[in-house]
Amino acid sequence: MLSESLLSRITVDPEICHGKPCVRGLRYPVETILEYLAGGNSVEDLLVEFPDLEREDILACREFSRRMLAAKSVHLTLA
Repeated sequence: MLSESLLSRITVDPEICHGKPCVRGLRYPVETILEYLAGGNSVEDLLVEFPDLEREDILACREFSRRMLAAKSVHLTLA
């Protein structure tokens, strides 16, 4: 699926989750989906846990985060 098509699954509505980017207008913030993935959950785990999500929704969250990181320059100080 093309990245532009994936990104169309991410919506921002001030009335839903305080305007945070969400999946298809549902109350699943992109941030939350990414936290599950970072915590070790697989795409399959999330599809079982949240049956109203589709595989493309999770891929859209990953693409959205990739685009956001590519758009910003982040400088970390290494200790």
